[in-house]
Amino acid sequence: MKDISKKDIETLVKLQEAETQIVRLKAVLEKVEKKKVKLSGQLKQFENALEKNKENKLKAVAACRDIEMEIQIIDDRIIKSNEKLRMVKTNKEYQLFLREVDDNKKRKDALETELLEYFDENEKQEEIVEESEKEYLLLKDKIETEQKDIEKQSKDDRELLDEYLNRQKDIGKALDPSLMNRFAKISKMNEGLAVVNVSNEVCLGCFMNIPPQLYIEVQRGNSLISCPQCSRILYYIKS
Repeated sequence: MKDISKKDIETLVKLQEAETQIVRLKAVLEKVEKKKVKLSGQLKQFENALEKNKENKLKAVAACRDIEMEIQIIDDRIIKSNEKLRMVKTNKEYQLFLREVDDNKKRKDALETELLEYFDENEKQEEIVEESEKEYLLLKDKIETEQKDIEKQSKDDRELLDEYLNRQKDIGKALDPSLMNRFAKISKMNEGLAVVNVSNEVCLGCFMNIPPQLYIEVQRGNSLISCPQCSRILYYIKS
């Protein structure tokens, strides 16, 4: 036990009141930041999905273009093969170029069938992208509105936190540095609760009974007394 004045105890109580608000506001702001990160993550996830849909659309367009180019090449081959057919002199050459024309026509038919499938896929991807863009814009507006509301609220909380931090600093100036250090250490150990009331021989920090003689000493308010169980600084307020 260390002898201190009742004024010191009153100062410690005020310090605790500020600390309690600081811990609360920091928790609120931390929760706000997590919510902002979560909202941004949702938007990013949807944005990635939209980009994937656009990429699929571009692939379908590119595939159509490639097939159309190959069909054009085959058409040119067919034309050249037909020209050669008119100029052949032997039956063997005729059969060779005729087979070449037939093969190219079969290949062209297969490509045209494939092209129709890609046209359908392209149309499908366009619809998906269009719908995704609408949904993305709606979600973006919704999330931006939520983030603005969150930012407005957190701005008030940050200002209030700064106010309590300054208040705590000013209150701490009235205490001996060693006492201030002890408060800070206990506060860190107990999630921001360093100074607690005691009532009916019960510590209201850990809700454990304290020895009767210790309770009497706390009531006198002339000594710095800590709870034997949780180490918090005890004080007494007469009902």
